[in-house]
Amino acid sequence: MKIVVIGGTGLIGSKVVDRLGKRGHDVLAASPSSGVNTLTGEGLDEAMAKTDIVIDLANSPSFEDKAVLEFFETSGRNLFAAEKKAGVKHHIALSVVGTDRLLASGYFRGKSAQEKIIRASGIPYTIVHSTQFFEFLTSIVKSAADGNQVRVSSALIQPIASDDVADAVTDYALGAPVNGTVEIAGPDEIGMPELVRQFLSRMHDPHEVSGDARTPYFGAVLEERTLLPSPGARLGKIGFSSWFDHSGLAQAGASRP
Repeated sequence: MKIVVIGGTGLIGSKVVDRLGKRGHDVLAASPSSGVNTLTGEGLDEAMAKTDIVIDLANSPSFEDKAVLEFFETSGRNLFAAEKKAGVKHHIALSVVGTDRLLASGYFRGKSAQEKIIRASGIPYTIVHSTQFFEFLTSIVKSAADGNQVRVSSALIQPIASDDVADAVTDYALGAPVNGTVEIAGPDEIGMPELVRQFLSRMHDPHEVSGDARTPYFGAVLEERTLLPSPGARLGKIGFSSWFDHSGLAQAGASRP
């Protein structure tokens, strides 16, 4: 079975490509670097030839509101035009838990537009809504740093390791299309300030952490449970401590003066 992974060289994509290959599938890791560009349409028809399944893991190279929306809308239209020509049987896309509750953020408006295109495409599909990755903690801290303070939302979060995301995406891709949304999350629910404190402590970072319900999260003010999955979500097995110990960050933290 031929499977095309859009964004197949990225964090999740490379892991999914590896898992599918080990299961014996013919996998194409598609990205601009390999000559497949969903934004321009370059290489799409050739990549899709005789393809059964498409997994879309691509992300916008810019988080500016207009650029994000243009990326997801244009890429979606180009991708589905090529998929229809090829007779693709299942389209899988990775999105975010709470997307419909985060539309104050331009990024999530872009993801919402992407999902609308998927639902209207006529191709059988599965949308995988994931909670935030542990691997994104560094970006959360960087975006929230203010002097010697890190100011974050006090909302709850249930982060997931990229390995658990890749396992789930692989399983859903090889299963029957649900023509709807499934949710995946990490095993543990925790307040965002406490998670950031644990992370900075492990990194021997002296920043102080404060949490406030009014502090925006990438442009959106959160309710307490905005980022949490619904009951029945597929839960990963890797918690924060295990993820951190195997992430390579432990050594970086230990090297701090």
